[in-house]
Amino acid sequence: MREGTGVGAFNVIQLEHIEAVVTGAERAGRPVILQISENAVRYHGALGPTGLAALAAARAASVPVAVHLDHAESAELVAEAVELGLTSVMFDGARLPYRQNVAATAAAVTLCRSHGVSVEAELGEIGGKDGAHAPGVRTDPAEAHAFATATGVDALAVAVGSSHAMSTRDAKLDFGLIAELRAAVPVPLVLHGSSGVADEDLVRAVAAGISKVNIGTQLNRVFTRELRARLDAGPELVDPRKYFTPAREAVTEEVARLLRVLAGGGRTAA
Repeated sequence: MREGTGVGAFNVIQLEHIEAVVTGAERAGRPVILQISENAVRYHGALGPTGLAALAAARAASVPVAVHLDHAESAELVAEAVELGLTSVMFDGARLPYRQNVAATAAAVTLCRSHGVSVEAELGEIGGKDGAHAPGVRTDPAEAHAFATATGVDALAVAVGSSHAMSTRDAKLDFGLIAELRAAVPVPLVLHGSSGVADEDLVRAVAAGISKVNIGTQLNRVFTRELRARLDAGPELVDPRKYFTPAREAVTEEVARLLRVLAGGGRTAA
């Protein structure tokens, strides 16, 4: 936030994602955040396997790497992440009525702060999660200020026009609202659903006041595209390493490219 640049926060589902994100950050010479969502935890049946792998990769990296729990709606999962050693969590109480969201988020902050773990929260659902809400939802600056003050969070995810799981990069962000939120909220702002945002608009969003940029679907698109191409070209392939390796490399390059975009060093479209 002080530098006026954005840090990329990439959702990881499997080991290849973790390796690609860390290597991409090293190529770009930029810090990065590895994110494990509650959905990914559910996929693996526990936080431990992916969380421990991410922590090991972070410790071995040549650039700063944080390991973050993303979109946790369960207080128990937040506690598990703290116990495991993750360095930050996002407690997502956006589905709750405002007062309940404040109370639940403040409780998460109290637990995490006692262990040196930072907390991100959400106000104004970002959209796209199981059709829970419309992309037209927006975060009110005055309410965001009151929420950040009442809860003591370290970062706030805001709804400004992006939506999760978009397959195209044509989301229409409200840059004026981002600037208003930046002026009103005392902590860094987070943009979720950034896979649906074009490079030039990511640059504008960071310039307007976004500090953390969450990206997941875009990496899955790149990984799957390369994987499908390799399998189509070699139907006899049976060793996963033969097709996971180029898919991992494609994600590595995309992570490096996006980190340079967020640092203001390039805007080349994917």
